[in-house]
Amino acid sequence: MREAGFTVSVTLLPDIQAIRRDRGMPDTFASCHTGLIGNYLVEGHVPAREVVRLLAERPAALGLAVPGMPLGSPGMETPHGTTEPLDVFLVLPSGAARVFANYPAPA
Repeated sequence: MREAGFTVSVTLLPDIQAIRRDRGMPDTFASCHTGLIGNYLVEGHVPAREVVRLLAERPAALGLAVPGMPLGSPGMETPHGTTEPLDVFLVLPSGAARVFANYPAPA
């Protein structure tokens, strides 16, 4: 995120699940990393360009999520360049989600 121009501060919280719950993020989208960017939650290995797009478009949403830890996603790069397909989900206030961006695996 720093490489994309974001100012990053890291805060270790004893109960991140409470933050997710208080903001309405469904457990389905919980991931290994949770970020708060503006009023949005960002769950998992979300590409920075999708966060930039989120902040530009400002949709009515809880935030973005990439469930799991897909190989090749930011922070999950491999020495051999292996990638898995990944969907970035826009999580709506209702808890439903839609695909915000798709990154297919190379053929």
